[in-house]
Amino acid sequence: MKTLGLLFGGESRVKIMRLFLFNPETAYDLDMISQKSKISLKAAKKDLVVLEKADLIKKRSFFKIVKKKKRGKVIEAKKRTKGYILNNDFSYLTSLKQLLMSTKTFEDEKIVKSLSRAGKLRLVTVAGVFTQDKDSRLDMLVVGNNLSKASLNDVIKKIESELGSDILYAYFEAPDFEYRLSMNDKLIRDVLDYPHKVLLDKRGS
Repeated sequence: MKTLGLLFGGESRVKIMRLFLFNPETAYDLDMISQKSKISLKAAKKDLVVLEKADLIKKRSFFKIVKKKKRGKVIEAKKRTKGYILNNDFSYLTSLKQLLMSTKTFEDEKIVKSLSRAGKLRLVTVAGVFTQDKDSRLDMLVVGNNLSKASLNDVIKKIESELGSDILYAYFEAPDFEYRLSMNDKLIRDVLDYPHKVLLDKRGS
């Protein structure tokens, strides 16, 4: 990420470009971009000006779902907002996709190290967005002991902000995973029997 940041003017800009490239049909306003990319509003606004000037993105008005209180209850409502969407006519779109949508920039060790904050890891596999396999049921499978759901969710959100894409993941405590594996649990078999990459496997240790 740091190398790409140097090439493209900062890590925040790389995050924003990935967000639009992974979600070519989705429009985002400033608040959404800041939240999903985990960067400040000031930094996001500055980079959006550059990316629009470069023709990678273009302005788009759209409706988004917002929550508001009405008579003491929280309800969802549609709100028109101004934002941006990927410009599919950008001259270098294909080349940029090949470079920035490659997850090779996400080192296996870095992913495992980040996930280890959630507990004692026994198994970590990736597929889907990490292997460019759109048919995979999960992007990530995490197995461990005493895993913290809150910590794991925080780590996943951080990885999503750098990747520019949502991550569909599942996690299991080691005993539960081994039981499900022995019972040929469909979700686990759909992950392990199809193309995936093992980042860590300490089940036998």
